[in-house]
Amino acid sequence: MDLTEQVKHYYGKVLQGSDDLKTDACCTTDAAPAHIRALMTDIHPEVSSRYYGCGLVVPELLEGCRILDLGSGSGQDVFLLSALAGEQGEVVGVDMTPEQLEVARKHEAWHQEKYGYSRPNTRFLEGRLEQLDALDLEPGSFDIVVSNCVLNLVPDKEAVLSGVFRLLRSGGEFYFSDVYADRRLSEALKADPVLYGECLSGALYWNDFLQLAKQAGFADPRLVTDRPLSVDDPAQQEKLGNARFFSATYRLIKLDGLESHCEDYGQAVRYKGSIPHHEHSFTLDRHHVIESGRVFPVCGNTWRMLHETRFAPHFDFFGDFSSHFGIFAGCGTGLPFETADTQSTSGCC
Repeated sequence: MDLTEQVKHYYGKVLQGSDDLKTDACCTTDAAPAHIRALMTDIHPEVSSRYYGCGLVVPELLEGCRILDLGSGSGQDVFLLSALAGEQGEVVGVDMTPEQLEVARKHEAWHQEKYGYSRPNTRFLEGRLEQLDALDLEPGSFDIVVSNCVLNLVPDKEAVLSGVFRLLRSGGEFYFSDVYADRRLSEALKADPVLYGECLSGALYWNDFLQLAKQAGFADPRLVTDRPLSVDDPAQQEKLGNARFFSATYRLIKLDGLESHCEDYGQAVRYKGSIPHHEHSFTLDRHHVIESGRVFPVCGNTWRMLHETRFAPHFDFFGDFSSHFGIFAGCGTGLPFETADTQSTSGCC
């Protein structure tokens, strides 16, 4: 049985509910905001009982958006996002497990009635995530793509990232949670059906992920949240040895011409506090928590991520690209040459 069939078997036949998981890798432990918790009460119990996510994949400003959920499973994230997208939005779920899709499709009409929509705004497709081009999905037609603890289960992760980039429109984003390792894992671990099915041994080494994302076209990946994962099952822990795992949410924004580093053009933004449920501050990523009303200096990439996306109406923008001041201070990359402050006092040879 190859890895793809192995995953289908594990999620279609072995796991009958989230209580069957042996680790917390495929569980969401983050506390959801109050408005999300309220919407979760409207999810059908059979759908939520077969949920295997590792994060909260609900970015801001979804009203009217066209959204794609990769590895949608029984449909919990699809139905939650469909409530936020509204009747004029659309959420498409893609999954390769027939048993999961059966549950999702069975409850589409139930959620439509629950939300008071005159027509369904959800659709579920059966397919493999590394073969998105084989599905009836128009390139450049999605505002947002999400995925919740699924990329690690796909053998060809490069194909998934490239497919997502192709499907997003300019200014769109891939907002997703997944599991990452602190090192490259052995082929023997990847062949373990339990560790792979539990979202661990298929996890990418974090630096390999960053390079793959950049190769796919996402020049400046942004980490939003992260947390360490625990493996409490002694048998599985013994197999993994000293490898450490993390659940992380990334925001990958599709914009041509983003630079490889944070460059300083003397620009700044001011958040208007107008995004619903984020009146006091807006979090673009872990390093950009922008307080309402405060002028916030940003690099060129961040300026564009706000100016050329759905976030633009909610910010005032200062500056342009006419002057360049080098690497943006505090971005983790500094001048590679010695200055008067860093020169050694020893003589040359």
